[in-house]
Amino acid sequence: TLDLTYRKPQCFVKFSEVEKMANIQAEINEVQPLLFRIIVSTLPFYFIGNKCDILQDMNRHLEAILKEKRALRRRLMKPRCQDSLPIEATFHRYMVELLTDAVTFIEKLESHMQAVRSIPQVPNIIKDMDTALTRTELLAMELEELAEQILKWREVQKEVYSD
Repeated sequence: TLDLTYRKPQCFVKFSEVEKMANIQAEINEVQPLLFRIIVSTLPFYFIGNKCDILQDMNRHLEAILKEKRALRRRLMKPRCQDSLPIEATFHRYMVELLTDAVTFIEKLESHMQAVRSIPQVPNIIKDMDTALTRTELLAMELEELAEQILKWREVQKEVYSD
């Protein structure tokens, strides 16, 4: 009966609870880096799996295109003019005019596209033109100096031969 009535003092109960909490915290601290390593090592595989699914879809699409390769090649090589609707004879003159206009439009379009493509190069071209202009000015100044020297030399030669 004495053993049944015996109670642990309150301070030892608190001490055991604190000790259990410390043990649990230590276990958490031991498991946490391992768990973090597992998550970090498996996370890229999740994204790789998504990318793999996308690549497999693209691969299936390309395989389907390759299967239809012969049909596509035939369709591309077949002239389209045979599939078009016939034009009445009264409109042939207008079609010829339309075709000439289309050709000039395409030529102008190509020149305009070339001009648009050259726009990013304009600052470099201007810089090159500026350097060429300064070089030309320097050469012109040197040419003037040489012309003056030649005229002076000619006068000296006239004086020498006249004496």
